[in-house]
Amino acid sequence: MKNILNALLIVDIGILIFCLLSGERTWLVNTQIGFVSSSLVMFASMISYRNMVQSRVDSGVVIAEDNRDTLEKIEDPYDLYSEEEERTQDKTLQEVVKEEREKLKKNRRSVWQVTKDSKAALSFYRLGAYMLLIFGFFYLNNNKFLEITPYLFALALPPVIVVTMLMRKK
Repeated sequence: MKNILNALLIVDIGILIFCLLSGERTWLVNTQIGFVSSSLVMFASMISYRNMVQSRVDSGVVIAEDNRDTLEKIEDPYDLYSEEEERTQDKTLQEVVKEEREKLKKNRRSVWQVTKDSKAALSFYRLGAYMLLIFGFFYLNNNKFLEITPYLFALALPPVIVVTMLMRKK
């Protein structure tokens, strides 16, 4: 995490120097608001997901007994792409329908499970960072400082830097 922070600071200092040397005050304001708010969103996301994973590890939560995680259950709710083949016997249509209904009932998620999975998305860190991003945009727009090119450029840099730094570690 320190390497990512150092890389973000180095790039931000480079942006500052470029904007100061070029004399563009509006570019400086746009890039700094965009870069800082996007960096905060990235760090808030990493912290909230880390906290969520750590709390699950501490509480001993394991993957479901059918070895399918939540994403697999969402993408393939009927288990059509399962690697294990079920041996189907000659069953009547009513028996098959009854079994499928039982499987669907078993795969339903309770409100508690949904809230546990959405903790990272609704963390105070992320919500605060996104609010800062929105307020920064409105500040630039209301004060007639908003220039879309430097703002979008600065918004896109932190995710690219974070992904690059994470890929370098592996």
